[in-house]
Amino acid sequence: MNIYDILGPVMVGPSSSHTAGAVRIGLISRRLLGAPPVQADISLSGSFAATGAGHGTDRALIAGLLGMQPDDTRIPDSFSSAAEAGLTFTFHKINLKDAHPNTAVLRVSSANGRTLEIQAASLGGGRILVNRLDGIRVNFSGDAPTLIVHNLDKPGYVAEVTSVLSRGGINIATMQLYRNYRGGYAVMVVETDQNVPEESIEFLRQLDGVTKVTYLAAD
Repeated sequence: MNIYDILGPVMVGPSSSHTAGAVRIGLISRRLLGAPPVQADISLSGSFAATGAGHGTDRALIAGLLGMQPDDTRIPDSFSSAAEAGLTFTFHKINLKDAHPNTAVLRVSSANGRTLEIQAASLGGGRILVNRLDGIRVNFSGDAPTLIVHNLDKPGYVAEVTSVLSRGGINIATMQLYRNYRGGYAVMVVETDQNVPEESIEFLRQLDGVTKVTYLAAD
């Protein structure tokens, strides 16, 4: 445990879970989308749905989608900032079974046609956990450089990714593999000790059978 865990994040808002964590969920959604979002459909579950309005969860999520950090003084006015940036959004309440109480599902799209569906939970102290990505269950925080490869569930893709990282001198910290069903659609989540070069990411995007590559660089 470090001092950050004890004191919590530097933030604007009344709650590290409902405000700072919500900003981080919006921000990681923007980074995974890889472009400024222009439309967002957001569903809130559990405590987010019940008490989020009072804690500014809705404004915090929009602030994150606009690229703001948890300590940005513009968070309370994020709805106005969204209008200026051309970001339209809607909010709904849902009941997610077996989900963390502070959970949001965001479906976002950019002007260049990129789309993303993400389910993430705010764990407290500004920490978050991504639970689902484009319909597949995952488990990562985004604190470390994170490479996410979507591919057909066929042999060879793990070897391709690890070879590319090895050639770039990138050390793998953790690797998680997920799929919707055998022979279907798979997702590889690779956390690394160093940032992955753009040329390595572009090489992976060009591989046959790779449908999508997203990357979170270290803050």
